[in-house]
Amino acid sequence: MKTVLVTGGAGFIGSHLCDFCLKSGYRVLCLDNFITGQRVNVEHHDDDRNFTLIEHNITLPIHLKEHVDIVLHFASPASPVDYLNFPIQTLKVGSLGTHNALGVAKANNAVFLLASTSEVYGDPLVHPQTEEYWGNVNPIGPRGVYDEAKRFAEAITMAYHRVHKLDTKIVRIFNTYGPRMRLHDGRAIPNFIAQALRNESITIYGNGSQTRSFCYVSDLVDGILRLANSDQHDPVNIGNPCEMTLCELAEFIKKLTLSKSKLVYKPLPKDDPRQRQPDISRAKDKLRWQPKIGLEEGLAATIEYFKNNIK
Repeated sequence: MKTVLVTGGAGFIGSHLCDFCLKSGYRVLCLDNFITGQRVNVEHHDDDRNFTLIEHNITLPIHLKEHVDIVLHFASPASPVDYLNFPIQTLKVGSLGTHNALGVAKANNAVFLLASTSEVYGDPLVHPQTEEYWGNVNPIGPRGVYDEAKRFAEAITMAYHRVHKLDTKIVRIFNTYGPRMRLHDGRAIPNFIAQALRNESITIYGNGSQTRSFCYVSDLVDGILRLANSDQHDPVNIGNPCEMTLCELAEFIKKLTLSKSKLVYKPLPKDDPRQRQPDISRAKDKLRWQPKIGLEEGLAATIEYFKNNIK
């Protein structure tokens, strides 16, 4: 039985990775310091002897007592609300945290997979975004703490691959949604669903013409595990290329929730990307991966989750 370490394992994506790995026959070490992760996301594994929860801040040194075969490094604030509230912690987990997680992988000769992000492309001047695009990022803007943390994390991951011959992978994650998203994490889908279910005004930042592409969490996890078990070392985009405006998304959520909410418009935050759409040609070619869950099916499951958790 192989052992997987999931840093940030109690977070939205990390907890789904824990589920998937356990179902696939792995032993799982879930590491989280609960700055943004939630204990409830993994408590259903409390009685599973193949699951161990480790409360620890990965920016501090860690020495595990058991062998690890795969390190999935997903520890980081990931929503604008979080990384604007925790800018220094975000930079530290992208730098010190990634260094420490790479150290665990090196000590165990383990596969290392970094959770990077489409935010490395910044406000892109190339559309859709391919892995070869270097990005358009403001390094000193408020969003720069997340963008540059992930860009540094990619750089040090590739350095470990080149210098130490570590088997590393980099996934660039595009907008992902599904159950276990936090209600107030500041991203479009949980914001819109919560406001729609309460029949409150749905807040659109800017004029709503900016685009996003939304991937359901089970599709993302499938792509991540395919990448972890592949021979790919260069970054790979994982996301759903079905692009839509935020206004279109808000109207669709209104329809699915039968909401009476109206759309209201507020100023666009600084450096907010105008476009976001992945080119997934590399994932299709190298991983034989593409998303399967359509937006209506995925949103229905997400709305049901929020109905049961909204207060």
